[in-house]
Amino acid sequence: MRNFLDKLYKNQSLIYKYVLYFLSIFLIVFFLPKGGKFKYEFQKGKPWQYENLYAPFDFSIKKSDSEITQEKNEIKEKQLSYYRYDENVKEEVYDLFEQNFSSYFEQSNFNQNQLKQLKSVGESILDDIYAQGVLRKGNRNMDTKDIYLVSDNEAKRLSVDSFLKLDDIERLITLKLSAKRLDAYRSVYEELILDAIKPNVFLDENLSRKELESELSKISYTRGNVDEGKLIVAKGEVVESENLKILESLKAEYESELWTANNYYFILFGYTVLVALVLMMLLLFLKKYRRAIFDNNTKVTFIFFNILQMVFVTTLIVKYNEAYIFVVPLCILPLILKTFFDARLGLFVHVLTVLILGFVVPNSFEYIFLQIIAGIVTILTVSELYKRANLFISVGQITLIYIVGYLAFHIIHEGNLDNIVWLAFGFFLLNGMITLFAQPLIYVYEKMFGLVSDVSLLELSDTNSKLLKELSNKAPGTFHHSLQVANLAEAAANEIGANAMLTRVGALYHDIGKMNNPTYFTENQISNVNPHNDLEPNTSAKIIIDHVIEGIEIARKNNLPDRIIDFIRTHHGTNLVYYFYKKQSEREEGAKEENFKYPGPIPFSKETAILMMADSVEAASKSLKNPTFLIIDEFVDKIIGGQMQANQFLNANITFKEIEIIKKVLKQKLTNIYHLRIEYPE
Repeated sequence: MRNFLDKLYKNQSLIYKYVLYFLSIFLIVFFLPKGGKFKYEFQKGKPWQYENLYAPFDFSIKKSDSEITQEKNEIKEKQLSYYRYDENVKEEVYDLFEQNFSSYFEQSNFNQNQLKQLKSVGESILDDIYAQGVLRKGNRNMDTKDIYLVSDNEAKRLSVDSFLKLDDIERLITLKLSAKRLDAYRSVYEELILDAIKPNVFLDENLSRKELESELSKISYTRGNVDEGKLIVAKGEVVESENLKILESLKAEYESELWTANNYYFILFGYTVLVALVLMMLLLFLKKYRRAIFDNNTKVTFIFFNILQMVFVTTLIVKYNEAYIFVVPLCILPLILKTFFDARLGLFVHVLTVLILGFVVPNSFEYIFLQIIAGIVTILTVSELYKRANLFISVGQITLIYIVGYLAFHIIHEGNLDNIVWLAFGFFLLNGMITLFAQPLIYVYEKMFGLVSDVSLLELSDTNSKLLKELSNKAPGTFHHSLQVANLAEAAANEIGANAMLTRVGALYHDIGKMNNPTYFTENQISNVNPHNDLEPNTSAKIIIDHVIEGIEIARKNNLPDRIIDFIRTHHGTNLVYYFYKKQSEREEGAKEENFKYPGPIPFSKETAILMMADSVEAASKSLKNPTFLIIDEFVDKIIGGQMQANQFLNANITFKEIEIIKKVLKQKLTNIYHLRIEYPE
């Protein structure tokens, strides 16, 4: 049991990768649409590449969504609304008219017969009005001229003009009073009747909706049938509108029949194998060509997380509306991976992700082509994201590639520029705008996964930052030394193609541990008093060596990234503090070198190796007296040669050629620093 636990502990990193691998496969297959894939690829306007295709079974030719939508709209436009009489309204109107009439004429000089006659005239006007009916205001459909009026369970088709409106009622009152020679009372009757009048013809919404649904249900979603064995398309025949609809119908029917209970697990197995192959290629690439990333579980998790995120978002968009597929900013993936890692890894992961998404999206060939081209453009154009204009320029180029690619495919499919879906250009522009959110996303990822981008490095390189200000105040000599080393290291990194920004920032912070005991380091001693004169050599060596460990502690306390702490940890490697070792050896025989060596580790990247060379050369150059070109040349060769002899660069993945280039840069820079001036006469 103990051996098993020991083995488990030793292989926990590898076990984690296996768990991440299988979990990613499960999630991606879970996100993928559950449906079989048609075994033929075809596109409008392109010739049929396969043998003659005959109908494998009977199937219906389905109408397109646009055709069905058009038919529904036509039915809605032609559909007549259903209205009903409300018998109670008439009685309410008569009662209200009678109340208004009585209150208006109660103190008048008319006798009972006259009042009765005036009242009967008003009632006869109401009889005429409600004989035709009054349509509720706002119910009259101005787009149609007819409606159905339901009465006694019978619907009659009537013109909307057969019902009265306000102008009609006023005209009816005028005619009626003229016939009775009561024109003088027109304003009175208009006030009494119009105040009492109410519509008595109302829209029957339930009946109208049911009739509309009934008509819509009669729509046929097919336009005919294809019998088994019938030739659908011949080899070499161009796929055009008619046979395109037949092929699309066959594809939909084939996939729906394929995805049955019997085939469910077989198809899932097929998807799983393909996704597993794609992710396996990623892990093999990391293991062979990016070993440092492969060994770092956080970085591997970060890569898989981004792939899963893109698959998840794309799947959601396809399920919602596949027309929005190009709104998904897939180019954020290579952009972010290039920012944190390198261009080749970013492009490789992007291509693998696009291959997985080929299962999800319609027109997979067009989608894969456009996305791979856009990813290549992203890798080629995006650089130095800490410069704000660069991201905008790159996003503009990516958007342009999408638009040009879309136009090219449209010309291939249609043969001209007619019927362009202009909304697609809006989707590409929206894609570009969303891609701009890469900047805040990079910041979020830095905090989530502990990664470092060039933007963060630029912030850390600010000499007005809290930690560097503290260094300049407590140890001004060390601060000046760090600036000089940063300049040397940055120049060398640029020459061999290493990360110059990372090297510079690492150089600025590599000696922050000297803040605790600044006077014990010669660059900070402003007088002739040397505190090491009062100490034993081994004690002095310990103080010197401890500045590495103390620097790591200060860096962690100030939340510096691990990539910067690596420079602090490795800038002396396992070198010997030779001065105090020699001093101790003179005092006693058999002085142990282990007590005078830095704890290491030795540099494990080009950047950390460059810092070790630049730091040693710059520090030792202070001891040069009357430097000449020859002295500087021999001096740099001696310092770096000693480090190579001590095997300090074995793990740094740096070549002899690159070391020679670095030496050349350091010699040139030191020559510029110690250049001789001619003496001017006094």
